Amino acid sequence: MINRLYYLAFSLTAAIALAGCGNSGTKTAVAPPARKKPELMAPFRFHKLIEVSPGQSYDVFSWGRGSQEAGAFMILHSDSSAIKYTTTTGDLDGNIIDVYNADMDLDGNPEILIQAKSKDTINRASIYAFEFNDNKASKLDFPKLNSSQRKGYRGEDNFYIREGKLIREFPIYSGTGKDAKSTGAKRQLEYGLSRNEFTVKQLSKDSVDVATKATTASTPVKQADKPSVKKSEKKNSSKSSKKKKHKRHRGD
Repeated sequence: MINRLYYLAFSLTAAIALAGCGNSGTKTAVAPPARKKPELMAPFRFHKLIEVSPGQSYDVFSWGRGSQEAGAFMILHSDSSAIKYTTTTGDLDGNIIDVYNADMDLDGNPEILIQAKSKDTINRASIYAFEFNDNKASKLDFPKLNSSQRKGYRGEDNFYIREGKLIREFPIYSGTGKDAKSTGAKRQLEYGLSRNEFTVKQLSKDSVDVATKATTASTPVKQADKPSVKKSEKKNSSKSSKKKKHKRHRGD
């Protein structure tokens, strides 16, 4: 009897232990909730932090109430090592798409480039550029597209920094207005900086002209029409034929 009770007690203890091990195996680690990006409070619409170097940071904001197609931007420069803080502001046409940092002229002074997109018929791009030197901001005039660069342009710009230069790409269209169609080609421009003035170099061929030449070459050539004969020439030929017939008749 005692042995039987001992056996039952041992079996119950083993079952409880096994049950505990089974439950512990089914436990899954719960990942901590992802931290949400803090939402901007009105009237602010956009914010991006650019850290150029330790102690040198630039907070870029866009703000404005009412119309979403216009507003203003401001660049808050924090120089924590020198305990200096400066603010640069300006009017904004459209909405900020992105902000870039570069040193295109390799002088050690950072350039902050703000890309905005205007809400017009072609969603054209605008660049607001500043170079910062000793906590002072110098405005840089970004060049507009010339006539050849603008040919076939309908917005949809893509900007990025490559080897210290600002690269701009956009698709090429043929036609105008609602009838404009993409050619499948892109134009690529490279922007540099020299003596606080932008330089522009086109890296790709003018695909608009290339597409036009290809279209012209593929167009079937019409057969040349037979040379037209003037009325005066017809009359002279008829008169000469009559004279020949008359001479033959007299000869007979």
